[in-house]
Amino acid sequence: MDANGQNALGLQVTADEKTVLLTNDLSPAVAQEAVDKKASVIVSYHPFIFRGLKSVDITDPQQRILLQLAQKNIAVYCPHTAVDAVPGGLNDWLADMLCSPQESKSRTSCQPTAAPPPAGFEGAGYGRKIEFAQPLPMTDLLRRLAKGLGGIKYFMVAAPKQPDLATRMVQSAAVCAGSGFDVLKNAAVDVLVTGEMTHHNALRAVMENKVVITVFHSNSERAYLRQRMQPALEAELQRADRQAKVLVSEEDTDPFKIWDVENLALGPV
Repeated sequence: MDANGQNALGLQVTADEKTVLLTNDLSPAVAQEAVDKKASVIVSYHPFIFRGLKSVDITDPQQRILLQLAQKNIAVYCPHTAVDAVPGGLNDWLADMLCSPQESKSRTSCQPTAAPPPAGFEGAGYGRKIEFAQPLPMTDLLRRLAKGLGGIKYFMVAAPKQPDLATRMVQSAAVCAGSGFDVLKNAAVDVLVTGEMTHHNALRAVMENKVVITVFHSNSERAYLRQRMQPALEAELQRADRQAKVLVSEEDTDPFKIWDVENLALGPV
């Protein structure tokens, strides 16, 4: 479990490391990809085992993955909220999309870790609150976020009626990957950015005169693997003189797709 006791993380199966496959979620398709690419370690951002198992049932699709990987001697490591909280991790990556350090007046965590962070990790915490050095057009913030997430074309936005998004200027924002309302709810900012938020929580935020941007849960996380985790892990392996390839899954996708019901034959947009 993580320091706050909310998320399973850590090494969940073991093997000798030679080829590492990074994924946001460990689905059957990703497990088969790992087998096909002869990966010896899967780093899955999300855990696929959240509760201890007293037995293994092959009729359960997640437990079937466990058996398949164990049979092939493929290890699984799930960092999850450790990656969220660490300085320079997932939430700093999201914050970097909105403004560079030069454009930022301040950046702090929204929620501290349960235990004091060790030396060298003093900035650790969940979510990031950013105050811009100068007001930023809301339209610029949306475009920066879309580009940083890999060219996403559609967001869900909840906003007060006035001022209009096209003319709104913002001075601050808070970000939290995944389902981040509990981390973001007390942030006194103009904009909240997260993967998903419930209807009622979005209403509450709008009543507080905040703009809410949701990008789908795993879309707020997945591009981090290729942009930050892959090169960082490759560099660390080189420093440790370990011979290993680091790959990013081609099968890992968000389960939700956007469909135009007037053009279903064209597939998801």
